[in-house]
Amino acid sequence: MQRSRAAGGRGCALLPLLGILIFQGVPIVISLEIKADAHVRGYIGEKIKLRCTFKSTSPVTEKLTIDWTYRPPSSSRTETIFHYQSFQYPTTAGTFRNRISWAGDVYRGDASISISNPTLKDNGTFSCSVKNPPDVHHNIPLTELTVTERGFGTMLSSVTLLSVLVFIPSAVVVAVLLLRMGRKAAGLKKRSKCGYKKSSIEVSDDTDQEEKDGCMTRLCVRCAECLDSDYETY
Repeated sequence: MQRSRAAGGRGCALLPLLGILIFQGVPIVISLEIKADAHVRGYIGEKIKLRCTFKSTSPVTEKLTIDWTYRPPSSSRTETIFHYQSFQYPTTAGTFRNRISWAGDVYRGDASISISNPTLKDNGTFSCSVKNPPDVHHNIPLTELTVTERGFGTMLSSVTLLSVLVFIPSAVVVAVLLLRMGRKAAGLKKRSKCGYKKSSIEVSDDTDQEEKDGCMTRLCVRCAECLDSDYETY
């Protein structure tokens, strides 16, 4: 009996502790969910977009903040390159000065930014942090940026793709038109060499005309003979 009472007492004592644990777990349940590209490849001089999206259980307010940070390769030093809270605050110092621009929409859960005129010195790790009180607990995704020179092979592939999509269909159409024109010209040339072949109706008409002309000729000859004979009689 005493043992059961003791066990019940310990159970009651654990209830507050369980409540504290559950209470501490609530922010984890309603925390923000942030997603970003793990790897991004860019080319020198060509604008690069670093994508970052988030989902929050709370409506977006003016208290929402966004922070982008940058860490160079093989270094633990980080610097803030962009801050947002109702307005955009790109960095005004460092290597990213005047090269960071806002490319997102907080009301659509987009916290992306863009880098203009990237160089090889921009290689490194970028992180996107979003806080939308009371949702402030979240994961921090990392994006590895690799900037390289656009090689001849990449340019060649672009030109090849453009040729396939534009020039080749046009060339096929022109070739078909030229082939048809060539066939028509060959047909006309062949007809001019062989002469025009008359139809059966035209042939029969010509025959009848020849017969009529022959009869008229014979009639004229007979009349002339008769006149000559009469003249000799006189």
